Amino acid sequence: MQINHIDLGNRPFIRSHNLYRLIAAGKIKLGGNKKLKIYGTLKCGSGRRMKLENRVFFKNEEEALANGYRPCGNCMPADYKLCKKNNGTI
Repeated sequence: MQINHIDLGNRPFIRSHNLYRLIAAGKIKLGGNKKLKIYGTLKCGSGRRMKLENRVFFKNEEEALANGYRPCGNCMPADYKLCKKNNGTI
């Protein structure tokens, strides 16, 4: 299940609180860019710069791949190279 960042609350503080709660519960482990269909780690610098309305979250890599996302070349270079080599599949 893809979680949209914008849907976590109507104010920044509420969104942050809900996001940290979901991360602590293990329900979110990866972030992604809805517009570009890229996913990566939550600590990726590329992910931190994206627009809020494009930010989505996933529980695991299988979920991201099932939604048609590819690995980030910045924070997941090995997976990205493998995906690129295999024409979009890992």
